[in-house]
Amino acid sequence: MERTTLDLWVGAFVVAGLGALVMLAMKVGNLSTYNVSETYQVEAYFSNIGGLKPKASIKSAGVLVGRVIDIKLDTQRYEAKVTMSIDKRYQFPKDTFANILTSGLLGEQYIGLSPGGDDKMLANGEVLKQTQSAVVLEDLIGKFMYSKASESDSAK
Repeated sequence: MERTTLDLWVGAFVVAGLGALVMLAMKVGNLSTYNVSETYQVEAYFSNIGGLKPKASIKSAGVLVGRVIDIKLDTQRYEAKVTMSIDKRYQFPKDTFANILTSGLLGEQYIGLSPGGDDKMLANGEVLKQTQSAVVLEDLIGKFMYSKASESDSAK
């Protein structure tokens, strides 16, 4: 009788531990549920999305306002077409600026929305006209090295 009770408690503890590990993995993997019943979709074109992935966060002033739904290459423009789902509670002007930002130095990439001053608001299916692509660390290092090399050549 005592052995059965002990086994039951150990089993419950193991199941609770596994559940906690699954929740932690979902949170770390940015797969936590984003249950917003009503959203609207907007699109934006970027020349370089860096490491942006589907389900990445969309933030404005640090507040989560949506998620990236889809990323595709537009073969007409040869740019990345990013489809975003934004919570209807958050309305943004038509001249909103979309930046691909990085949380921390080497953290995950997300889209930051900076609202403009237009009176008209974005509607479902509209395209954000003003975008800024991801800053690629390798490009910055290359530009820095090239500028240093050209400085040393001109000093000779």
